[in-house]
Amino acid sequence: MKTDIEIAQDAELKPIKEVAGSLGISEDELELYGSYKAKLTDEYMSGLSGRPDGKLVLVTAINPTPAGEGKTTTTVGLGQALGRLGKKAVIALREPSLGPCFGIKGGAAGGGYSQVVPMEDLNLHFTGDFHAITSANNLCAALLDNHIQQGNELRIDTRNIVWKRCLDMNDRVLRNVVVGMGAKADGFVREDHFVITVASEIMAVLCLAEDMSDLKSRLGRMVVAYDLDGKPVTASDIGAVGSMAALLKDAIKPNLVQTLEHTPAIVHGGPFANIAHGCNSVRATRTALKMADIVVTEAGFGADLGAEKFFDIKCRQAGLHPDAVILVATVRALKYNGGVAVGDLGRENLDALRSGIGNLEKHIGNLKEYGVPVIVTLNAFSSDTEAETDFVREFARSKGCEFALSTVWEKGGEGGLELAGRLLDTLENKRSDFHVLYDEKDSISDKINTISTRIYGSDGVEYAPAALKQMKTLEDLGYGNLPICMAKTQYSLSDDASRLGRPSGFKINVREMYVSAGAGFIVVLTGSVMTMPGLPKSPAAYRIDVDDNGRITGLF
Repeated sequence: MKTDIEIAQDAELKPIKEVAGSLGISEDELELYGSYKAKLTDEYMSGLSGRPDGKLVLVTAINPTPAGEGKTTTTVGLGQALGRLGKKAVIALREPSLGPCFGIKGGAAGGGYSQVVPMEDLNLHFTGDFHAITSANNLCAALLDNHIQQGNELRIDTRNIVWKRCLDMNDRVLRNVVVGMGAKADGFVREDHFVITVASEIMAVLCLAEDMSDLKSRLGRMVVAYDLDGKPVTASDIGAVGSMAALLKDAIKPNLVQTLEHTPAIVHGGPFANIAHGCNSVRATRTALKMADIVVTEAGFGADLGAEKFFDIKCRQAGLHPDAVILVATVRALKYNGGVAVGDLGRENLDALRSGIGNLEKHIGNLKEYGVPVIVTLNAFSSDTEAETDFVREFARSKGCEFALSTVWEKGGEGGLELAGRLLDTLENKRSDFHVLYDEKDSISDKINTISTRIYGSDGVEYAPAALKQMKTLEDLGYGNLPICMAKTQYSLSDDASRLGRPSGFKINVREMYVSAGAGFIVVLTGSVMTMPGLPKSPAAYRIDVDDNGRITGLF
């Protein structure tokens, strides 16, 4: 059996000019990055304003497990299936981070015969967007430290600097560092920190900005420190906006690539859903809606994280109205949630399936909170038995959901025809009554409690003393009306990664919160979640190589 990378390398790609031509995009409206990648020009995107929007479909999933769920694979396969049915479909995805690529997860271009290509480019440097974000973030940090070194005219409290440097790599030793050591000319000695690039506020700003003017406005509002009177100091105050925007002038443009079956794919931005808002860029989604009859997009991790933030942050800010949502599950993942060890997941176990299916049930309930029609799809594995598949099918239908079996990893678009048919029927016959979960005018604590109790199923929220103090400060400074971006483990509905299935009798533990004023939300850190991940004992980097002919191996 071929690996994902072998399938991708053996594929015959169309020149991106031809893929763009199928959408009515001329070569002059592209900025080419070789033969198979391009950015869409500002002129092209501005010319779309008069076109009607297509339908917007979100793909989400149950909580991720080591067994795999296949959310991106399903998104790609569904887009290909819609194309086979004669629909003008575009998929809109996030760009992969180098952190998980060299860490534990591997690539994020889909899998099997439902992949975005060129797969190696996408998973590695792509068009350089993440490098631009990293550079802009660290330029802001350098300008901040330089301002302090050159006299500190703004009276910045060096004990209250909140801007962190970033790197698109898992590197735990950079979480807490000391900078400025050496001679007096080497800067002011202080504690500093790194986050992974996808957790940088600039990533969130880029993904939520409407255009360059909005990008610069958001960059300017970013809080980098507080002065000796406790007032916020912004990126605009330290003169960082123009130079950061110059570094981001190309990164703000969405990227156009293709799937293995030449379905157009817009891939842009990449915040993680466990520590950021977890969706591709607003510009990419809005552009895709003008280009296609149906846009299939995804949000990171489970519906408790990515989907909640897609609805409550991205759709709220951008005025998007999703028409349907697809919830991806696997028999293997549900059995894992039911207590089965990874090595035993290939054996039929209906008792474990009954025990673990509560996770699926909770995510169905979560999605129904937003008034959007839900389709459950089971991403099939060869080890699944007919009895197990039937059990999940009947369970989904008993909860008022449409159901489809998906074999897109093995068969590409052909394996997604059942799902595509269910989707088309839903779009035609079921109305979306989309609404957000909470009112922005609610207090910060009320919004956190709403998410924690209604989406996670907790019994309430417990705050560390530092978090309570930070919450009061944010409200006093006028940030209390912003939506909430919860940072939580992706592996559990709770903030404890070991509590699988549908846990009960727990509270969400909030240890810290801070404002991302440019992005327009408050980040709330729960449990032990980290904004700079570490590498596992046997990282994926050990298996990645390149031969003398430049052919990469080990990506998956």
